[in-house]
Amino acid sequence: MRTFACDGGASSGGASSLRVLRIVEGTSVDGVGLRTSIYGAGCANRCEGCHNPQSWDPAGGEEMSISAVLERIVDADLDVTFSGGDPMFQAEGFAALARAVRERTDKTIWCYTGLTFEEIAGRGGACEELLRAVDVLVDGRFVLSERDTSLLFRGSRNQRIIDVAASFAAGEVVELDLTF
Repeated sequence: MRTFACDGGASSGGASSLRVLRIVEGTSVDGVGLRTSIYGAGCANRCEGCHNPQSWDPAGGEEMSISAVLERIVDADLDVTFSGGDPMFQAEGFAALARAVRERTDKTIWCYTGLTFEEIAGRGGACEELLRAVDVLVDGRFVLSERDTSLLFRGSRNQRIIDVAASFAAGEVVELDLTF
């Protein structure tokens, strides 16, 4: 198993800010319906063919307080997507944001990561905390040789769109059926 930002202890729950590349309101490419997408800085996956390599730098973008990001989400009144970069590389901050979204709204939360559900679940810490706080996880690294532009909400065939709560309840990955 590869090492990643989630290795280590449990989340202290004390994150108060995120490095944010941009916030896009009204996007329809990062999940079902119109969404507010939060693009976080930092990704060590460095997938060949990545559509957002400028997001790899963990010092990129600007530092924003969780409360400032939350206000943008509340004001937009749309469902939410965490993307990047890779939100798992700022798991403590995105977990804090997800908790705040849950407390203040009834929005669905999607999260994109280059990690797999299996790499995150059962490890504890901030990454599992973030995983358990979202509705849908789009998991897996982008693999250029498996690129498929006909797929909904993902770039390569190895990536899965996972119903997080159903997966934990079933004890195995449960993928969403997104046939329209």
